[in-house]
Amino acid sequence: MADSADPTGFPLKDNATHDATEHYERYSAPIMAPFVTAVVEATDLFPGAQVLDLACGTGFVARAAAAQVGPTGHVAAADFLEAMLRTAARHAPRMYPDIEFTQAPADKLPYPDDSFDAVLCQQGVQFFPDLTAALTEAARVTRPGGRFTATAWTPPADRNPYMAAHLKVLTEEDIPEGKARFDASLSCPADRLTAALTTAGFHDITTREVTFAIAFPDLADFVTGHLAAVPWGQSIEEAGGRAGFTAAAATVREALTPYTAPDGSATLPFTSTLATATRAPKR
Repeated sequence: MADSADPTGFPLKDNATHDATEHYERYSAPIMAPFVTAVVEATDLFPGAQVLDLACGTGFVARAAAAQVGPTGHVAAADFLEAMLRTAARHAPRMYPDIEFTQAPADKLPYPDDSFDAVLCQQGVQFFPDLTAALTEAARVTRPGGRFTATAWTPPADRNPYMAAHLKVLTEEDIPEGKARFDASLSCPADRLTAALTTAGFHDITTREVTFAIAFPDLADFVTGHLAAVPWGQSIEEAGGRAGFTAAAATVREALTPYTAPDGSATLPFTSTLATATRAPKR
């Protein structure tokens, strides 16, 4: 995802981006973990497989895939944002062959045709400027019969109480830029993803909703840290300063009171669309 054209809206100044991506790595991990497992399990990876983590972010899927394919396999990880890749490289394990990190947009991948047994994309498809073009490129680098697996948050926001709380802040405070960035995170419902996969040359497409209850030992700490990691959190701080950001975090926590225990812990449901598809044979 790396320069002034970053479609996710992450801050782009070097220090700010570094901070945001490290916050993303730390505070997105609890939310992402069960969905990463679901993506990897749905792909049926095997020892020796050649795998691409598309829009890899800080490398959650790449690390999980490396554990599955083992020393005889290979994991490539591509992202448009250079800062994400730097953070991913810092957190990559050394017990497997090194994951190959490459800066590239999803619709122009630097890999030969038929390079991968599987392409995985965790919470990235909704940010592609041209979804069909990106998935067509994913199909190109997937071998015939190979697998594509992706997740995307299931809209509308009220399907995910945590995200609904963020939307409440953005709506009440009237922050259009932040609202646009937030809306992008929920912009790929199952029917849109299915249509784009079909056009791109995939078949045997399935979509289903997966929901996990995720526990947060300290919701106040998590909300503040995670809000600083997401693009619309930057918009909130730009609009209202640090005081506005602090007030927004308090509003999110208040909206989640029904899920919060007296000790400050909370368990929240998160729902994503999980899509799987197979690369069509070449004619």
